[in-house]
Amino acid sequence: MRDTTPLHPAGLPGPARRAHPPPDRCACRPARHPAGRRRPPRRHRARRVKAPLSTVWQLQADVERRPSRQPPVTGSERLDRGPLRSGSRFRWTTPVPATPTTPATTLTITSTVRQLQHHRCIRWTGAAIGEGLTIDRGVHAWTFTRVEGGVLVRTEETWTGDQVEADVPTSVHFLGEGLKAWPADLRTAAEARHRG
Repeated sequence: MRDTTPLHPAGLPGPARRAHPPPDRCACRPARHPAGRRRPPRRHRARRVKAPLSTVWQLQADVERRPSRQPPVTGSERLDRGPLRSGSRFRWTTPVPATPTTPATTLTITSTVRQLQHHRCIRWTGAAIGEGLTIDRGVHAWTFTRVEGGVLVRTEETWTGDQVEADVPTSVHFLGEGLKAWPADLRTAAEARHRG
């Protein structure tokens, strides 16, 4: 994760910042790793979407229809009813290719929404289980910022677990590939819907 410490014009670190973001800022993001532990595999991406925030948010929050806009998601079902909110759960599947240490498999992920700020951010966590591959805990955060001409979508994901932490370069590679595809798929769907 990049350092966001503010710098003075001389290039020296600025004054210490608050431990918590101000109320007008979204705090959805993967938690920092505990001191003394290896840093888990983590990647982040940002992508501009030329569509209204309401359209982008509606697509992202409709987790049951993810397979129709995200080809890597082969199935998705809500495990509760009503609008997506903190505590909502959904189960989804996605195939993953073989790596030097794991076979090709289909992962089943049961995700729980841990934080949701309407039209601003969403963070979910969950374990991913497949034949020969387990991710003990994945944390995926999305933030949405209205910008001129559309929305800036930022996404960040971390994985923890013995298998993914044993081969960090491979894990980071696959995180990166996913984080290229997921926001691109969201952009394609949102822009197509906006154009009508």
